[in-house]
Amino acid sequence: MTYDFVLLGATGFTGRLTAEHLAVHAPTDARWAIAGRDRAKLDAVVASLADEGGNVPAIEIADVTASSTLRDLAESTRVLASTVGPYALHGGPVVAACAAAGTDYCDLTGEPEFVDRMWIEHHATAERTGARLVHSCGFDSIPHDIGVLYTVRQLPSDVPITIRGFVRASGTFSGGTYQSALGAFAGFRSSQEAAKDRRRLEGRPADRRIHGLPARPGRGAAGSGWALPLPTIDPQVVLRSARALPSYGPDFSYGHYAQFQRLPMAVGAAVGAGALVAGAQVPPVRKALGRAMAAGDGPSEAKRAKSWFRVRFLAEAGGTRLVTEAAGGDPGYTETARMLGESTLALAYDALPDTAGQVTTATALGDSLLARLPYFRTL
Repeated sequence: MTYDFVLLGATGFTGRLTAEHLAVHAPTDARWAIAGRDRAKLDAVVASLADEGGNVPAIEIADVTASSTLRDLAESTRVLASTVGPYALHGGPVVAACAAAGTDYCDLTGEPEFVDRMWIEHHATAERTGARLVHSCGFDSIPHDIGVLYTVRQLPSDVPITIRGFVRASGTFSGGTYQSALGAFAGFRSSQEAAKDRRRLEGRPADRRIHGLPARPGRGAAGSGWALPLPTIDPQVVLRSARALPSYGPDFSYGHYAQFQRLPMAVGAAVGAGALVAGAQVPPVRKALGRAMAAGDGPSEAKRAKSWFRVRFLAEAGGTRLVTEAAGGDPGYTETARMLGESTLALAYDALPDTAGQVTTATALGDSLLARLPYFRTL
């Protein structure tokens, strides 16, 4: 192998932040590269990293529309991290190349249909080659998936466990996240079909019950504020981890909610989300919405410094009650870049469970991310 890890998409906004994190936190003898199709932009990233005194990467030219370049890239490295989204448009060939080469892969996707289709198309190949395909290694879904793992570790494993996660955040969504969400809203029916196909092929544990809580609005954590069901990919990831890990108990349930301090804020968020979903169904409206924020856009460093996230987990297991929290800074960019960077380094250097195929962050990287990320605490 030429490289320990490669970052594909380092010239984008989040990709560049991830490259900066890796340059500072990778071992001094790390063999790594940044990859993309524009040599001039890649040269600029390398020059910037060199000016900041970081561990300077090599450059590889690869194009997500040219499968031969992706095959060569995947075969040159032990780990390939990708920030090239929306993943439904650009991610499939990258996953295919890694699965075929036996190369570990991680990304930032929050797109349920993409994840389901990648499982259907490449899970079996990755199991055979030994590749770990680890999606959603950013704010979707590390704070939630690893936060629940952290919580479960403190509960008895022989009784039913119920956990509710309440999310609060202040920050700007990335352009890539916005474009991915818009695409997911527009493709709701095809996403449902992909999920159904995956359930049919994947099956469920025969001796344990894993299920989501009813998606109903109500009061927030500890009866404070208001909570709306949050239909992101995060609860899906949590439940997949629970199916894979017996420590989640014989009967595990999880609910995922956005928390608001005041009822008008909750109502406004629900109305706004509904309008966006409705608009995404109409091609001219969807096109206009797509121009509102382009992939690669992002806020200033000063604005990111003021942003934050907090996820409160309320757990019950038999007679035991527990409250834990995952909290950090800017969720959309700074912390997401850190999460992907640390996931990449964990895959490259840490002693990990013997897993292969499409696996969740908790299943593949749980102990490593608990050690590498400073977000989690018991209240």
